[in-house]
Amino acid sequence: MTNDRAGHLVADDAPTHPEEIRSEFDLRVGKHITLQGRARIIPAGLICSGLAVAMVTFALGYLARSIPARRR
Repeated sequence: MTNDRAGHLVADDAPTHPEEIRSEFDLRVGKHITLQGRARIIPAGLICSGLAVAMVTFALGYLARSIPARRR
């Protein structure tokens, strides 16, 4: 038994989460360029992404604050 699509999940075929948030967009630039995109995320992923961004921001702020002190 062979399955040509084994291991290759398409966004529509992937298992869904009961609280999944979906988004689709179409962006047109001029006459010849069209971009299409889809995104899927669950609330836990959204919270984790926010925490990761906050941690990186705090770390960069700490480094930026400590740079002038080193020059003295």
